[in-house]
Amino acid sequence: MPSALVNGIRLHYDVAGQGDPVVLVMGQGATGRAWHLYQVPALVAAGHRVVTFDNRGIPPTDECPGGFTIDDLVADTAGLVEHLGIAPCRFVGVSMGAYVVQELMLARPELAVQGVLMATRGRTDPLRAAVSAAERALLDSGVVLPAGYAAWVRALENLSPATLNDEEAVKNWLELFEFSPLSAGPGVRAQLELVVPEGRLAAYAGIRTPCLVIGFADDVTLPPQLSREVAEAIPAAAYREIEDCGHYGYLERPDEVNRVLLEFFHTRPQ
Repeated sequence: MPSALVNGIRLHYDVAGQGDPVVLVMGQGATGRAWHLYQVPALVAAGHRVVTFDNRGIPPTDECPGGFTIDDLVADTAGLVEHLGIAPCRFVGVSMGAYVVQELMLARPELAVQGVLMATRGRTDPLRAAVSAAERALLDSGVVLPAGYAAWVRALENLSPATLNDEEAVKNWLELFEFSPLSAGPGVRAQLELVVPEGRLAAYAGIRTPCLVIGFADDVTLPPQLSREVAEAIPAAAYREIEDCGHYGYLERPDEVNRVLLEFFHTRPQ
């Protein structure tokens, strides 16, 4: 996996395919490799050059345990695009990665021709604030949850009832979660400090990049109404909601997510 010195840190990335470039920005606590199971093959097959990377805080990219801001993540993403010489290009983000893309389209609009925002938000509501505080407290306590218990909690937080009620499917997901736990290092702890401040929904009225906002109907981590708020705030945004999937909708319903994604890419950028 190649790396580049970008924005003062060593950032690890991967490039697949040829054609119009697409940069995929992952959410909190996960590596860029999560895109490679479904989204990267579909985009490459559709004729795109696809860039994935590990965000600041996620090894082997520098963890930066002293902390960082959303502006740092935006500058990292912009710096990688400039390092690769692929601007202007398309951006796709999920969860925290969608927040990065939103802010990038405001700060560096010349870099983006289209943006896709999955499972996103434009504010921190009371429940999301409480969850972040609880996750920080758990990490700071030093308590390590048993792998089986952590897998069960992760399933409830990220999967749809359609998956949870499918006995064979949920068995496979639980095994995956148990043997592939989320990172819990100092970089992830730093990511947990990133909250959306007041006023960002109003600021997103300044985004002029054509956008597609995708909500996942059964998402309890970032419910679809929060994504709809972002779509309503951005003048050139359309909203689509995908049924029977939770926060991991891009993994639970990848065929539908990829279809909607590519349909949007094949529309003419405004």
